[in-house]
Amino acid sequence: MKKRFQFFRSMRVGIILLVLIAVFSVLGTAIPQGKEIAWYAQNYRGFHGAILSLKLYDVFNSWYFQLLLILLGLNLIFCSLVRIRSVSKAKAIEKEIVLGLPQQYALDPARHDAVQTGLRAMRCREESAEKSSIYSKNGFGRYGSFLTHLSILLTILFGAMALYIPTTGDHACLPGEKVAMEDGTEIAVESFRIENEEGRLDFTSELTVTLPDGRDSGLREIKVNHPLSFGPWKIYQQTYGTAGAVTVQNLETGLEDTFTLTDLVFLSLDGVNGLWYEAVYPDLIRDPSGNVTLITNTSGSYPNPVYQVQTASDGVYTPILAFPGDELQVGSLKFRFENPVEYPGLRIKYTPPVINILLCAAFLLMIAGFYITFFCQPVLVRLDPDGCAVGGQKPEGMRIRIQEWMEERGTKDADRKDLFL
Repeated sequence: MKKRFQFFRSMRVGIILLVLIAVFSVLGTAIPQGKEIAWYAQNYRGFHGAILSLKLYDVFNSWYFQLLLILLGLNLIFCSLVRIRSVSKAKAIEKEIVLGLPQQYALDPARHDAVQTGLRAMRCREESAEKSSIYSKNGFGRYGSFLTHLSILLTILFGAMALYIPTTGDHACLPGEKVAMEDGTEIAVESFRIENEEGRLDFTSELTVTLPDGRDSGLREIKVNHPLSFGPWKIYQQTYGTAGAVTVQNLETGLEDTFTLTDLVFLSLDGVNGLWYEAVYPDLIRDPSGNVTLITNTSGSYPNPVYQVQTASDGVYTPILAFPGDELQVGSLKFRFENPVEYPGLRIKYTPPVINILLCAAFLLMIAGFYITFFCQPVLVRLDPDGCAVGGQKPEGMRIRIQEWMEERGTKDADRKDLFL
């Protein structure tokens, strides 16, 4: 059991878990997430079986991905506990080692004072050991490995929070309108286009995000795979739609208004006579006999939009196909069909600001851990009445400093005992 525990908390297991998490994360990024089953069967022929069986269409919510995160977290916890326990042992072991080292430099009283003054000027920690004194520098360097493992653990923990805590919602918004969020944030769609000037599919929205405190993003552009991040919000170009536009004029009063329509609706004054709006289609096909077939494929812009409506007059319903620019009159109402309006479907994701702050703190801790591990290794100096010895993980720098202090007092190389380990 002990061997199994030691194996589980080993670096090898941690690296294996990290590699697996990275592989599934890449797959989750490469394969669009959250689509319908039929979409994967159509777009990944030959591979959709594996995608469905491994739940690669929703990787980050799959049981095995969450299990890998938990196992990696436990591995790092155990590694951190072992390393924090080993710090106190390492200190005692290093002290014993430096006490057992032979003298590396011979010191007369003047040179002894020079070395002691230099060590104290470096603010080395001083301890008494029998007839000698132990000076230690960078003792906190023993915690470098622990801090590094802790920072990785916190990065995974806060990364999981960033993955599972944020809330996501889908919103359709017509150009010129706004989406109001619960905290008071407003997301205004200034414009949207399906195709660019060259006729290529573009799916581009121009947005302005205004936070509750008054800060705004300015006019920003989003496209597929190019979301907008501002404050705690991230906005994706998720889908799109085309809405009908009908201008209604009251012939008696002269007043008119334009309605943008996305669903079945009845435009009327008295609830009896008026216009039933059903849908708008990209185009139609007429066969030689005069029969009409509406094209329902909505990929791209509508080249020749067709309105499918019904007029209602004294209980008589008349189906009609109308085109932009056509006008119909029912009683005192005149209906004019305008060019359809293209609008985006936005996926809006909210991440609590504290999560980003915690992630930044974890990264800073990781940088500090790496720096302490590689550049702040503990160094110990045993200073005897007639000599000294240097130990620790990387004592070369301290040896150079001691030699410099000795040379300042006129020390000659011949007096040095080259007994390096």
